Amino acid sequence: MDRRSFIKKAGLGAGGVAAGSVLAAPAIAQGTKEMVIVSTWPRDFPGLGVPAQRLAARIAELTEGRLNVQYFAAGERVGAFDSFDEVASGNAQAYIGADYYWKGKHPGWAAFTAVPFGLTYTEMDAWIKYGGGQELWDELAGEFGLKNLAMGNTGVQMGGWFNKEIETADDLKGLKMRIPGQGGDVMAKLGASPVSLPGGQIYENLVSGAIDATEWVGPFNDYFMKFYEAAKYYYYPGMHEPGAMLALGMNKAFWDGLDKIDQQIIVAACAEENSNTMAETNANNGAYLKRLVDEHGVELREFSDEIYDSFGEAAQEVLEEAMDHSPLSKKIFESVINARQEIGSYMAISDIAYSNKRNRYLGIPG
Repeated sequence: MDRRSFIKKAGLGAGGVAAGSVLAAPAIAQGTKEMVIVSTWPRDFPGLGVPAQRLAARIAELTEGRLNVQYFAAGERVGAFDSFDEVASGNAQAYIGADYYWKGKHPGWAAFTAVPFGLTYTEMDAWIKYGGGQELWDELAGEFGLKNLAMGNTGVQMGGWFNKEIETADDLKGLKMRIPGQGGDVMAKLGASPVSLPGGQIYENLVSGAIDATEWVGPFNDYFMKFYEAAKYYYYPGMHEPGAMLALGMNKAFWDGLDKIDQQIIVAACAEENSNTMAETNANNGAYLKRLVDEHGVELREFSDEIYDSFGEAAQEVLEEAMDHSPLSKKIFESVINARQEIGSYMAISDIAYSNKRNRYLGIPG
């Protein structure tokens, strides 16, 4: 099955929702509120678009018709990167996307997707729920008339697809790479030229040579994008998105106008999908990595310590620049740094230490 055929068919059994369709059931009653959701990803997009559709369908199901949910994928109502303004203006009630797309509006938005050398999924989940992250997110989002909730995570991402081997940091110089967020700022400091492209446009730019490299997510998501047709070197681990959190961003006036029960339903649906997306990703990445290597000859490469040290130095500069932006930005990133230290230090002697020792004994490669 080719890439386009897959994207057309993938959502049929996985929460696919037609453009603008009314999802709520039973029949819409008087007093029903409209909830138009716009997405930053194409329809039935593996690993990202499908969970977005799944969340929209779940909200409609659980509210039993009180919310008339209409879902529009990227380009069906507005362009992917126009989603923020569509919701902040009140033209739509919600978007589903990655909040680091909006770092040009305020650098603090990056913290609520991923920070280079930042938080893993487990650490991010702890920070958002119990480390003050949600309160800081509310403060930032409130300045733009929004209310945001976590609705997914992709875990530690791969470092990306490259059309040449990256043996030293100098090999990054002059490279045109699709990499958004602060990860793109890190690459820029190392001499690369970061490019921001919606997911649906990456493949054609990589195949045409308009870009030399791209990051996306991981093997499960990347397999269906067919990046291996243009770039054979697949690098790990990604420093740029160690636990990329996905968001449901709602117009705050819409959110404030909801009954408490419907607010709690949306919170619960987002928490459910946040867990489901991470579980689905973890369940599939290993199998799809094997297919990429065995069936398509992809060459798996690990970034050297020298390259990673260069990433780290550049990431620290990017973080310091973001903190200098404003008092709120400083407060957000100081909270991320504190969570990285406190939660990360325990993870080092628990999950990480256990996995390393288990895998050594069992001979699991890594």
